[in-house]
Amino acid sequence: MPPRPVHEPRRDDCPWCGSKRLRTRLRAPDLRHRRPGTFVVDECLDCAHAFQNPRLTAEGLALYGAEGEERSDRGHLRATARSMLPFPEPESWLDVGTGDASFPAAAKELFAYTAFDGVDPTPRVEWARAAGRLDEAHLGRLTAPEVLSRLRGRYDVVSMLHHLEHIRDPRRELAAALTALRPGGHLLVQLPDPASASAAVLGKWWTSYDQPRHLHLIPPANLRAELEAQGCEIVVTDRRTPHTPHDLATAASLYLNRTRLHRTARPLTALAAVLDHLLAPALRRTRFSNAYQVIARRN
Repeated sequence: MPPRPVHEPRRDDCPWCGSKRLRTRLRAPDLRHRRPGTFVVDECLDCAHAFQNPRLTAEGLALYGAEGEERSDRGHLRATARSMLPFPEPESWLDVGTGDASFPAAAKELFAYTAFDGVDPTPRVEWARAAGRLDEAHLGRLTAPEVLSRLRGRYDVVSMLHHLEHIRDPRRELAAALTALRPGGHLLVQLPDPASASAAVLGKWWTSYDQPRHLHLIPPANLRAELEAQGCEIVVTDRRTPHTPHDLATAASLYLNRTRLHRTARPLTALAAVLDHLLAPALRRTRFSNAYQVIARRN
């Protein structure tokens, strides 16, 4: 039997709005794991949605390691959880794509009386349950009927932190998340901001491109419109909280490790990391913020 293809056929329309007005935004290799291939990110000239084209198949995603990525540092995760403090304390919270549940572990420090569950397609979610980070672990994808039927209408909060960019069908994933929410519950979503000035300055070295693992880069306006179309009220849109100060350090590491300067990569990357943190208070207030966050209430 011949090997199954790792790419789907190239498409000539936008997967978000259907427009055929596309341009190539980026061509990049796998800079992180150095596996073979060159990958293309196209952008829709009508709705600004950016997407991998041609897209990896499910087999391709497994080959290139699309699952099992780590979350941000604990301080950043606590700041994310803190953004939910103005709302009624939730009894139940589901973290989608939770991995080893680093976010629920940090959020428990602020929401001691909340039950945290997690869903993830990798066995790490079961490890997190055994480690006491989760009350319930659900192995699989949220959109799987056998998973969603168990979780329907159970949660006051559903979080999806840097999850949708890895998903083949983000709209279907959002609909599943809203199905898991109780009426009046809140959906917390964080995503890379494709309009970030860092993307323009750093090009293929911008960490949030992360080809071939990121399939979609969804502009904030598109996400808000989709949530409203699915019956939500947008409560908060925020670029300050989700900004992660790692753009310069990651770009330096990726670049230096591919050049003759790889022996000096560690000290130069450390210097870039210092600059990232020094500049963060200013950058998160500008278009250099590398991510955005939306909190929506299910009506």
